Amino acid sequence: MSAQAWTAESIPDQTGRTFVVTGANSGLGLATTRQLARRGAHVVMAVRNLDRGRAAAAGITAAQPDADLEVRCLDLADLDSVAAFASAAHADGLRIDVLVNNAGVMAPPRSLSPQGHESQFAANHLGHFALTGLLLDLLQRGRDPCVVTVTSIVHHGGFIHFDDLSGAKKYARVEFYDQSKFANVLFGLELDRRLRSAGSRVTSVLAHPGVSATGLQTSGPTGWMKLAGALVHRFFAQDVEQGVLPQLYAATAAGVEGGQLYGPDGWRELRGRPTVVRPDPNAEDPTTAGRLWEVSEDLTGVSYAFPASA
Repeated sequence: MSAQAWTAESIPDQTGRTFVVTGANSGLGLATTRQLARRGAHVVMAVRNLDRGRAAAAGITAAQPDADLEVRCLDLADLDSVAAFASAAHADGLRIDVLVNNAGVMAPPRSLSPQGHESQFAANHLGHFALTGLLLDLLQRGRDPCVVTVTSIVHHGGFIHFDDLSGAKKYARVEFYDQSKFANVLFGLELDRRLRSAGSRVTSVLAHPGVSATGLQTSGPTGWMKLAGALVHRFFAQDVEQGVLPQLYAATAAGVEGGQLYGPDGWRELRGRPTVVRPDPNAEDPTTAGRLWEVSEDLTGVSYAFPASA
């Protein structure tokens, strides 16, 4: 079946597979969790707020009594929380088949993480960079293991402020959101290169939802930006069940290859069915990606160990 003809009904049986989905209590993460559970997957809902996560899980199980869900606490903006999540996963012997790096924040006023990093860069990039590195050995044991990193169409035109990653000199909330989404693509493609070089079984792919009504446009911004987000949400965005298809495809469909980016097939990738799309050419630059990788290791304290396949 072509990607263009693919719907949530096309998801293969996922019985026996374990997915970790970050930001699983709302938006794309909740839709991802719901659809994976419907197809028999065990889903670890990695959420910042346990009460909201449990409420979201209860909503799914009310409609799907056999849904196999597990709620765990994870604040991606706090590297101590990331380390604690990974440590607990190892202590519990969790086998992970797919990690969906989905969670994100969008265009809030400038604030810093507990470790002193700009909040969007911290939650959207650094937290997922650290989480993936700390869970890589568990993924290596999985069945058709894969890392899906969710970016945004706004990565086009983004760049990395290597001389001002925290926004201390000049902060523009949309520009720094674009930076974090650009970083997602640099990371996903560089992870693919390094996994291939190591001969690892794990694959790294990317996805973006186009313009989708996830609530992200209104939960982070304030003032006129919140109003603009609400207008986009109401009049232009596709619904979340459509917007989630590219990441579901990347996580479950046959024939997905490492290093691919999936997005909507419609005009300017704003909406439509999942298909392979081209990353911004600047995001394909291995020199920039290598520099970001080194900076990310320094800022998170996480150095990747790439296990080769047997």
